[in-house]
Amino acid sequence: MQTELFKALSDPTRLRCVVLLAQHPELCVCDLTTALDLPQPKISHHLGHLRKAGLVSDRRQGLWHFYRLTPGLPDWVRAVIEQTRQGLGGDEPFAADRARLAQTAGNACCA
Repeated sequence: MQTELFKALSDPTRLRCVVLLAQHPELCVCDLTTALDLPQPKISHHLGHLRKAGLVSDRRQGLWHFYRLTPGLPDWVRAVIEQTRQGLGGDEPFAADRARLAQTAGNACCA
């Protein structure tokens, strides 16, 4: 798990996704697309890597895919993610991601 975790987090887009997912119980792909200001295929590609690494799980609701941090991650993995979130949360591009996500909250792209 250690190698997969750090390989997954070494990519800036995947790291940005994980930081946002650490702040929210669940996000739709469209939420992440808006927050990161990147195209949906790129976001989905990176979420697939995170899923293969065991860091995120997804559920489908109609046409929409929702992602969350995988329940039952080892405590040390959750600690790494939380410390990373706290350490990077105020830096760019993480602060801008969070602000874009907050601006679109309630727009129900996936309702």
